[in-house]
Amino acid sequence: MADFRGFLTTRGRELPARRPVDVRIKDWHEVYEEQAEAELRRQAGRCMDCGIPFCHSGCPLGNLIPEWNDLAWRGHWHDAIERLHATNNFPEFTGRLCPAPCETACVLGINQPAVTIKQVEVRTIEEAFGRGDVPPQIPDRLTGKTVAVVGSGPAGLAAAQQLTRAGHTVAVYERADRPGGLLRYGIPEFKMEKRIVDRRIQQMQAEGTRFRCGVDVGTEITGGELRDRYDAVVLATGSTVPRDLPVPGRQLDGVVQAMDFLPPANRVALGEEVAEHVTALDKDVIIIGGGDTGADCLGTAIRQGARSVTSLEIMPRPGAERPEGQPWPTYPTIFRVASAHEEGGERLYSVSTTEIIGDEEGRVSGLRVQEVTLGASGPEPVPGTERVLPAQLVLLAMGFLGPESEGLVDQLGLDLDERSGLERDGDYMSSVPGVFVAGDAGRGQSLIVWAIAEGRSAASAVDAWLLGEVRLPRAIDPTDRPTGL
Repeated sequence: MADFRGFLTTRGRELPARRPVDVRIKDWHEVYEEQAEAELRRQAGRCMDCGIPFCHSGCPLGNLIPEWNDLAWRGHWHDAIERLHATNNFPEFTGRLCPAPCETACVLGINQPAVTIKQVEVRTIEEAFGRGDVPPQIPDRLTGKTVAVVGSGPAGLAAAQQLTRAGHTVAVYERADRPGGLLRYGIPEFKMEKRIVDRRIQQMQAEGTRFRCGVDVGTEITGGELRDRYDAVVLATGSTVPRDLPVPGRQLDGVVQAMDFLPPANRVALGEEVAEHVTALDKDVIIIGGGDTGADCLGTAIRQGARSVTSLEIMPRPGAERPEGQPWPTYPTIFRVASAHEEGGERLYSVSTTEIIGDEEGRVSGLRVQEVTLGASGPEPVPGTERVLPAQLVLLAMGFLGPESEGLVDQLGLDLDERSGLERDGDYMSSVPGVFVAGDAGRGQSLIVWAIAEGRSAASAVDAWLLGEVRLPRAIDPTDRPTGL
């Protein structure tokens, strides 16, 4: 185990400092500074190597957390990355973007601040890249089987890498001009710089994975053509149909879905030319939705030079402590402050939008809102609390309903489940033999760590279906549901 007295002698959490707000809002670089190695290793030493490590139950990947905590504490970085990569293809993604349900399940967290698992994870992979310990893993021989993976987000990339390493010939189809899915154009640069994605894509290309970017599957190549060309197909298209806001004025110019705002903004931040993109410059911006996507919109709007930013959430503000109904080791609903929340803007809770107001030219000019209370049947309006908030840009960040059903899904004749996701069995097989489903397309909107876990597990199922034997590790069952997430 790590330092057997570490949790007694080092009692507090030490995290890397965030760059000063007045500095970081002027650029698009990641907000965190590098943490001193001695401090990081001291934090890894707080891990108790519990008899029953509940951090495993919090992580759908089954990461061997106590093992690589111990190795990081000892400074054995080569061995640490070997244990980390044994269960997680992309710790550089999860270490930056995952909300760390492993930490809320940490046994030390019962009566002390939890181990900084997420930070140990990202430092371990960065040390590995710096030391040249992430070489391509080229298969010894090819199986002669071909697989198409549709979608290059975390689920698609994980499935593709596992299947390539198993010796299959894998082609990843992506309708954007570069691979990465929402990792590239949905996640702002200040949360994860795109060189991190490029670095891993280069490794996958060296291993033999082929990327077919700029191809809209379902239009430029049909579902039938895809099945004819490949022995198996993995759909990792994500949950991309946004939840809308059915109120008067929704059609006004300046009311924009978050995923119509963030990708062009991210392209501009990367130095690309984007014609007629929406910008928050000199505008009063209102973001409807208080989740991660809303925080991404907040940080982006601030960097674009918004005059003001207000985030609306229909639910009450969470408390600072675990609710009684969400005991350890579940992931609790508590008040959290993302880096973007430190940078400015106002957060309003228990507020519902009743109307979007426009000017004579058909552009949004404000939101009529009303306070609500949480009743037995949901949010209930509070009489006499209506008011109008000025806005020239309204961003809808209220989550997603499921995958797009037109085009590829219809062409393949795939069945949907009761949650509008793509139906699949316990082996990730859709209603059509040879067509598998991984990630948000089947699970629904979820976390990056679940997407990677599903990609790995779907790859195991595909490999077994193609060759008749189980050769790849399987992380989870597709019917599993995260607790509290």
